[in-house]
Amino acid sequence: MKTRVSSLSRVVRPSRRIFLRGLAAGAATVVGLPLFDFMLDDHGEAHADGVAIPTRFGLWFFGNGVRLDSWTPTNTGSDWQPPAGGALEALVPLREHVSVVSGLSVMTPRHPHHSGMATVCSGGPHLKVDDVRDTIVSTFKYPSVDQIAAKYFQDQSPTPYRSLEAAVTRFRGTDEGTTFQYLSHNGSVGGETNVNPSEESPHAFWDRLFNQGDAEPLVKKARARVLDSVGAQIRSLEPKLGARDKQRLDQHLTSITELEDRLAAPIAECSKPGDPGEYPDLGTNEQMTKKNAVMSDLMTLALACGLTQSFSIQYATCGSGAVFWMVGATDGQHYMNHTEPAPHEKQHLAVRFSMEQLAYFLGRMKDTSEGAGNLLDHSSILVCTEHAEGWTHSQDDMPMLICGKGGGRLRGNVHHRDVGGNTTRALLTALRGAGLPLADFGYEAGYTSSPLGELEG
Repeated sequence: MKTRVSSLSRVVRPSRRIFLRGLAAGAATVVGLPLFDFMLDDHGEAHADGVAIPTRFGLWFFGNGVRLDSWTPTNTGSDWQPPAGGALEALVPLREHVSVVSGLSVMTPRHPHHSGMATVCSGGPHLKVDDVRDTIVSTFKYPSVDQIAAKYFQDQSPTPYRSLEAAVTRFRGTDEGTTFQYLSHNGSVGGETNVNPSEESPHAFWDRLFNQGDAEPLVKKARARVLDSVGAQIRSLEPKLGARDKQRLDQHLTSITELEDRLAAPIAECSKPGDPGEYPDLGTNEQMTKKNAVMSDLMTLALACGLTQSFSIQYATCGSGAVFWMVGATDGQHYMNHTEPAPHEKQHLAVRFSMEQLAYFLGRMKDTSEGAGNLLDHSSILVCTEHAEGWTHSQDDMPMLICGKGGGRLRGNVHHRDVGGNTTRALLTALRGAGLPLADFGYEAGYTSSPLGELEG
């Protein structure tokens, strides 16, 4: 099998990011590399040309709300503490990078699920498209915040991917429109669907990251390993690296190799859209922990490689029907919210489990060094859901988190409570944390000009 590698001189000279490019089995491969010390200033806080290390913006969504008494920290201000056995306990070790926002309300006209989803993800109202059964069909009237960030970043310094979208639990079907099925929206044009679907298959997400295109499964199965296609470039790069950079390169390439090995199941099994890939259900049970781990690893790698600055992870859809079997649930979460009696213990345990999965992703980012800090230091991630508590469909006291340090723009480790405040305040703060120069944000009744100053650095 022949492999053609482009000249290193064409790819290592840019001052801000290195991409190795080659061909393997006739398919293009792209391998992004982390920021090395020789590319940064003496303090490791900016590129050698004085430009700041880029900040990433992320949207991480989980459906159906929480149980507020097990979610809301027991104190406000710095050094927040979760209730004993509370849903946020898994995030305590990451508390320096996590702020909790509580008390905020959806200000746009309300409809169960639809308005909460659109408002906490876009800062504007949902758009009704039609009626169905006893509810409605809707879409986002305005772009979701990941796409607001993506447009800004691409205007400033384009990346190979404008944005990246991944999913963990699968979509289980609904007739209530894009609001229930998708997370990343581009805004509505005449009520038409305009979305960026979240990739549910780890294999397909891997192929997208490494530019494999739409080759048939057998062709993809025959391709050479990605690292083999750029091996000569890696060998030519090594003399430029100091001891710490060599260690960083070795860790980075090891991560890629480990991911390739983990995704080595027959690719033909993953060629069907929506297939969960190499992690099929065990009986009727989704392998949520393993799926979350591989999608989190892939997204972290993509961000470290500079493939994008804006991303979204749809851990579970709006009104999610995911069955949290690992906590003893037998019904989909949405249905369970309507049938489980107080004190809604399985819902509490499902949310606690979900926050453990978020903690895994944030931990992977924190463990990925970048400059003098880590990837989480240079990120601003909004975590949200469409209801406060699913069994009441409440959209007051919405559960929200802002994670990361935003390159120094965010403090972390704060619980801010603003009873009756506008949920868009959290969106504006997260966008500002990613470096967007915004004094105000939101649309119609969702508009605000008041960021959460207590969370800003």
